[in-house]
Amino acid sequence: MPKSPALPTRVLLVCAAIGVATGILGGVAGLVTTGVLALAPWAYGLVLGSHVLPGIIAQEVLRRPFVALITHVFAALISSAFAPMWALRFLGTALLFGAIQEGVAALTRYRAWGAWRFLISAGVIGIFVAVIVFFAADMASLDPWAQITYLVISVLGPVAWTAVGLSIGTALRRAGVTRPR
Repeated sequence: MPKSPALPTRVLLVCAAIGVATGILGGVAGLVTTGVLALAPWAYGLVLGSHVLPGIIAQEVLRRPFVALITHVFAALISSAFAPMWALRFLGTALLFGAIQEGVAALTRYRAWGAWRFLISAGVIGIFVAVIVFFAADMASLDPWAQITYLVISVLGPVAWTAVGLSIGTALRRAGVTRPR
């Protein structure tokens, strides 16, 4: 008898569906990025933090290895259709955020699915993004209040989006998305 695939078609389809939905949001985030950086650069962490959603929702719904990474890639491809000028950044962000989310899950051997685990990955992503974007976008040129606000929002943005993702994922689990037919 043939062995069942590591990721059944049902799992891939759920990843794709989550990726499409969150990819649309990511595309909108990409479209507003230039305006946010021009008008309120200190708020950019909230926009960038929305990119944690694909992996968070997928892991909460499916609770399997690699679903965060796969869903992030689907979302990046969809986001790129809405904001093609950011296509490489979408893909890079997808791989980075997906790898961090998978890494934290792997540390618990994919057995711990409490909110604390998701919040740890969100905190790691927030700190990582805060530091990189601070230097890449020259946030040091902002007033001190704006620098502090940027750092706080950049760390808390992914945490807030993670809470949103967990509630969506929990609702999808309760709705029976993971039940085989």
